[in-house]
Order: sequence, then C-alpha cells, then structure tokens
Amino acid sequence: MKKLAFEISINSAKERVWETMLSHGSYEQWVAASWPNTTYEGEWKEGSTIKFIGEDQSGTLAEIDELKPYEYISALHKAVLNPGGVEDRDSDVAKGWIGTTESYSFTQNNGQTDVTVEINTKPEWEKMFSDGWPKALSALKALCEGNNIA
Repeated sequence: MKKLAFEISINSAKERVWETMLSHGSYEQWVAASWPNTTYEGEWKEGSTIKFIGEDQSGTLAEIDELKPYEYISALHKAVLNPGGVEDRDSDVAKGWIGTTESYSFTQNNGQTDVTVEINTKPEWEKMFSDGWPKALSALKALCEGNNIA
C-alpha cells in the first residue's frame, strides 16, 4: 500500500467545512471538479456503509470505520461497484481496490480549517488520487469561502 496525503487551508470554521464537504448538494459540487457526476448513497455515520457512485451506479462501497464530528472520518473500501451497482469483490480490479482506506481530518487554527485527506492504496490508484484530490480540495475551498468554483 502507498500512503498519499493532500492538504488545504480554508478560511472558514471547521463546522462549515465539514457540512460543505459531506452534505449531498455541496458534495456533488466540489467532487465534480475531479470526478464529474459523482454522488454518494448512505450516511456519514460510524459503522455504516456508503457507496460512492457515478451516473451508471458504478463506483466503490466503503464502511465508515471512525467518525468524530467536525474532526475526523475514516473509511475502508470493501468492494468495487460495477455498472448497475453490482458489487464486485472477486475481479482483479476489485482485489486491487479492496483495503484502500481514506481519512479526512479537520483542524481549526486562527479561523482557518486545515483539511487533510490521507489515502492508503495500491500504487495503481495513485495517479487517480494525485490528479483528483488537489482539484477537488480547491473546489471545496471555493465553496466554503463563498467563491465560484473554477
């Protein structure tokens, strides 16, 4: 597994950043900067299952391992979702994805919120995350600070 980390400072309270990052409507806006037409199904709740899906219902299935409101979320990916939302745990792609973890940390300092996204994944997924997360975090920052997403 390879550990990746992405950080951004946002001029907003961590409660606003948290809500903007996780609420359906705003989630779909900021995530579209890197992964267009992506949404989620499920709840941001410890122990719950959440699906990150595109228009054809393909994506990933994860379990929220840990959640401390306004501070920290950790998710463990457990399956790939093929078009139509069919769970796949057996293909080579699925086996390369299962076990990927991602966490989000929110730390407030002097009116700013530092957001850190950490991913532990197989090397074949590094480019997708390295290309995507900086753009997505910039879009999140723009939403939280009341600016238009570029």
